[in-house]
Amino acid sequence: MTGTGTYQGDGRKWQSGPVTERVRPAVATDVDAMTEMASARRKQYAEYQPVFWRPAANAEQLHRPYLARLVEDQDVITLVSKDSDLFTGFLIATMGDAPRIYDPGGRTCQIDDFVVTADRWATTGPLLLRSAIEQAAERGAVQAVVVTGHLDRPKRDALRSCGLSMASEWWVTSWAPPTGP
Repeated sequence: MTGTGTYQGDGRKWQSGPVTERVRPAVATDVDAMTEMASARRKQYAEYQPVFWRPAANAEQLHRPYLARLVEDQDVITLVSKDSDLFTGFLIATMGDAPRIYDPGGRTCQIDDFVVTADRWATTGPLLLRSAIEQAAERGAVQAVVVTGHLDRPKRDALRSCGLSMASEWWVTSWAPPTGP
């Protein structure tokens, strides 16, 4: 998928300028780059909320095989974007049903791991997201739910540019664990 700025039916522009990235399904050889980008994002998010987003000491060693399993799972949408040989982002979407107390009218596309190089959220972010949403719709999804940090402004702007809106917030408090007997 390449091109220039594209408009949604309601006139909102979801990407601007020339886009040379190519979006394709992730393959096993992408997992190391995906793991590295996810690790950098965890460190960034830990600055936003140091307890909730604190990476585990072995986060990369745990995340790499998890990502590898998702890339191999045909029921999971795993996409990467590259510009020439530069890895510019990835997105992982799983399909599921809404809790039984809600009825959105179909399945939900849950997007949790969605990372783009910092300077490309306005172009690469919407490119990956639109591709995932199209594939999810083909699989019966009627909505997408995307997780993002509250201070991740570039990602939030990319989500808004694709027509997403905030539906929920999580509020967190923390305290020191008890010590001693």
